[in-house]
Amino acid sequence: MKLEKKVAVITGAASGIGAASARAFAKRGARVAVVDVNADGARAVAKEIGGLALPCDLAREAEVTAMIAEAEKKLGPIDVLFNNAGVATGGDPLHTPISVWDSQWQINVMSHVYALRAVLPGMLARRSGYLVHTASMAGILTSQGNLTYAATKHAVVGLAEWLSITYHDKGIRVSLLAPLGVRTPMLGDVNSAFARNAAGPIKEPEEVAEMVVEAIDAERFLILTDPIAQKWMNNKNNDLERWLEGMRRLQKTLEGGA
Repeated sequence: MKLEKKVAVITGAASGIGAASARAFAKRGARVAVVDVNADGARAVAKEIGGLALPCDLAREAEVTAMIAEAEKKLGPIDVLFNNAGVATGGDPLHTPISVWDSQWQINVMSHVYALRAVLPGMLARRSGYLVHTASMAGILTSQGNLTYAATKHAVVGLAEWLSITYHDKGIRVSLLAPLGVRTPMLGDVNSAFARNAAGPIKEPEEVAEMVVEAIDAERFLILTDPIAQKWMNNKNNDLERWLEGMRRLQKTLEGGA
C-alpha cells in the first residue's frame, strides 16, 4: 500500500517509534492522527507534521471508539491503523501485582482489539485496509526479567498472525513490528546489562519508522529491525532445548549484572 493521501491512525505517537512513524507517514503524504495519552506530546507532534492530535486513554474501550470516530469525522475513512502504544511495567509472577497485569493487558493487547473493533467493519466493507501491530522480539523470543511484557507481546504476535490469516483474502493487509532494542524511554539506559547483552543492536526510532514504511509499501508481514533477530528466531525454531539453555545462561549473566 502506498501511503500518499491515505488516512493513518498511529497510537503511542507522542514519542519514540510512534512519533518517528507519524513524521515518516506524513512525509509520504499520509494524513495522520497522532494518538497518545500524553495530550501535550500528541499536539506537539501533530503540529509539527500538520496532523490531527487525538489524546486518548487506550486502556478504555469507550475512549478508543470515540477517538476512531473523531479521526474518521475529521480525516475520512481510516486506511491504516498502527497499533503502536505499549508499556513495559512488570516483572516476575510472584511480585508483580495483579493490577499491573490488568493494566498492561489493557494497553498492550486490548487497545489493539478495541481499535480493531472500530475500524475493521469499514475496512471490510471497502475491502481495503492496513493493520500494523507493534509487538517486540519479546513476543517471539522472550524478555528476561519481565514476564508481564513478554506474555502480552506474545499475545500481540498471535493476534497479528490470526488477522493476517483470516482477513488477507478480504483485502486487509497486516504487518507485525517486532523490534529489538530501540533508543526510546522504554529501553532505558543503553549501557545497562540488559541493553548490552540482550537487546541486540540498538536502533534509532527514525530507522524503525522507515522500516515500517517500507514494509507497508511491500505489504510484508514481519518487520525485524536487525538481521540478527532472524538468526535468533532460527536458533529457537531449530533446537528449542538448546535455545532455552542458552537463554538460561543469559539470564544468569543479567542477574549478575555483567
